[in-house]
Amino acid sequence: MRSEGGTEEEGAPVVALLLPGQGAQRARMAAGLHGVVPEFTTAVEECFAVWGTWGEELRARWLDGAGGEEALERAAVAQPLLFAVGYGLGRALGAGAPGAPHLLLGHSVGELAAAALAGVCAPGAALRLLAERDAVLRAAPPGGMLAVAAPVDELRPYVGADVVVGAVNGPRQTVLCGPEAPLRAVARRLADDGLTARRLQADVPFHSPALAGAARRLTRASAERIARWRPPAVPLWSGRTGRALTPGEAVRAAFWCGQLAAPVLYWPALGNLLATATATATTTGGGRGVVLLDASPDGSLGAPARRHPAVRSGAARVVRLLSARPGDPADDVRAFRAALQQAGQVVRDGG
Repeated sequence: MRSEGGTEEEGAPVVALLLPGQGAQRARMAAGLHGVVPEFTTAVEECFAVWGTWGEELRARWLDGAGGEEALERAAVAQPLLFAVGYGLGRALGAGAPGAPHLLLGHSVGELAAAALAGVCAPGAALRLLAERDAVLRAAPPGGMLAVAAPVDELRPYVGADVVVGAVNGPRQTVLCGPEAPLRAVARRLADDGLTARRLQADVPFHSPALAGAARRLTRASAERIARWRPPAVPLWSGRTGRALTPGEAVRAAFWCGQLAAPVLYWPALGNLLATATATATTTGGGRGVVLLDASPDGSLGAPARRHPAVRSGAARVVRLLSARPGDPADDVRAFRAALQQAGQVVRDGG
C-alpha cells in the first residue's frame, strides 16, 4: 500500500473492497457511521442530494429504519441505499492513511458503486444510470431471487426458460432468478427434494431473461453518455464477466445495462482477484498478505470467500467492515475501526 508520501508501505497488506448487491441489504446498514466518519457522511449525502426529494426520503428511511426489512425488498429503495452506503464506505477507506483499497469487486449494483470509486464515471453519472434503471424496472414483471445451497450442476433440472441461474456466489451458493409464479414452483420442487433454499430480499427477477427488454431500453437511453466513461484507475474485477474490467467494457452501455439480465459470476471473479492479489502480495513484499474487506451488511460476500483456498491457507483473510448488528452507532463505528486496523489503515473521524 502507498503511504501519504506516495511510497510503498513495507509489510502492509494488499486490500480489496467487496461491494454487495440486492439481497444483502439490512435496515439501518452502516447508519451508525453517519455523522461520525466525515468522509462517509459527505459521500452518502452527495448521493442523497442528487436524488432530490426522493433522496431526502431515502435518507429518512435509512437513518430511521422506517419499514424495516420489508421496505428494503423494493429495488427502488434497496439499490440506491446499497449504492450510497457502498460508495460512502469506499470514500471513507480512501480517506484513511496509508491509502485506499488496491482492488475493487462489486456484486450486481455493487459493481456500479465500484465503477464510481474506480474513476470509471463520476458519482453523479452512476447515480443517473441508477435512476434510469429504476425507471425501466417499473415495467418489469414481479419476481425475485432464490438462494440455494447447492452447486450449479445440481440445479440444472430446476432451471429453464423462465427460472435461470442468476448468480454463482460460491461452490455451493447459487441464486436462481425468475418471474414470481415459476420461481415459486421451483421453490416447492426444491423443498420437496430436500434442498435448502431461501428467498432473498428482492421484488424483481434480476439477472434473468425477464429483464432482457428492460436492459435493451436502458442501453439505448444511456449509450451516448456511457461512451464518455473511462477505463478504471483502480483495478476493478467484474461480477459480470468474472475477470478484470477491460477499457473497452468500461465505455460500453451494453456492458453496464445488460447486467440487469446477465448472471453474476461473483465466485469466478473473486478467484481471479485473489490470484492476482496474492501474487502481488508475494512479489512486492514478503508477508504482506491480502485483506478482503467485506462491505455487505449481512456478511454474504465474505462467507463464501472464507472457503476459498487462498483464505483457508492464510494467504488472504476476510474482514467485515460493518457490524453484524447494523444501526447501533457504537457497534458500527467499532466494527469499522477494527476493520481498518486489520487492513493497515487509520480512520479519521469526528468521534
